[in-house]
Amino acid sequence: MANRDEPLDEAMVRLSEELGYSFADTGLLLDALTHRSFKNERPDIASTDNERLEFLGDAVVGLVVASLLYVQFPDADEGELTRRRADLVSERGLSEAAVAIGVGDAMRLGKGEQKSGGRTKPRLLASALEACVGAVYCDGGADAAFASARRIFEPRLHTSAPGHRDAKSRAQEWAQAHLGGTPSYRLVGTQGPDHEREFTVALELHDEQVATGTGRSKLEAEQAAALAALDEWSKGEREPG
Repeated sequence: MANRDEPLDEAMVRLSEELGYSFADTGLLLDALTHRSFKNERPDIASTDNERLEFLGDAVVGLVVASLLYVQFPDADEGELTRRRADLVSERGLSEAAVAIGVGDAMRLGKGEQKSGGRTKPRLLASALEACVGAVYCDGGADAAFASARRIFEPRLHTSAPGHRDAKSRAQEWAQAHLGGTPSYRLVGTQGPDHEREFTVALELHDEQVATGTGRSKLEAEQAAALAALDEWSKGEREPG
C-alpha cells in the first residue's frame, strides 16, 4: 500500500474532482496511480502497484458501460451493443477517457518510464483509469464506483460511437493539421446546485477563445466545445476523416 501520510499533489486532487469522489483513504488513489516502474524504484513509499486495482476496476467499468448502453440505445441489438461496449472499453477508448480527466498528469512513474513518454502511453493510461475506478470501489463501495464510472463514460456514449473518434480527438487532429497548434480547455463557469451542476468550458487555441460548450460534467462540456470548434473551423472547408 502507498504511504498513507503522503499528500496528494495538485494533479491528483484535480483527478479526484473529475472522478466526482473524495477519498477517505487517499492512499488508495495513490496506489491506483502507481505504475510498477515507480514501485520498483521507490519501494520506500510504494509497496504495491495498480495492477490489482486495475483488475477490479475493469469489472466495474464493463458493467457500468453495458448498463448505460442498454438504457441509452433501446433499439440496438446485441451485436451493436457489443460493438459499442468494445469501443468504449478498448485500450484506445479508455486511454482517451483517461486523457480527458487528467490521469496522465497524476500517474506515478519511474524515471525511465517517464522519460519514454509513459504519461501518454495508451496502455498505461487505460490501466490507471480502471485502477482509479477500482480504488473508488474499495474506498466507497459499489454505488460510489458506479457513480464515478457513469460520470466518466456517460458523456462518451454518443461521441465515441463504433468506428468514430470523439470530438476532442478530432478537434486536436484538425487544429494540428490546419492551424499549427493543440487546443486547450478552460473552465469558465459553473451554475446550478451540486446535484444539477452545469459546467461551461472554453476551447482555446493560440491564446484565443474559439468556442464554448456546456454539459453536466467538465468532460461533457469539453466535448461540446470541441464540436462547436469543429463547426467553426470547418465552415467552408470539409473536416478531414
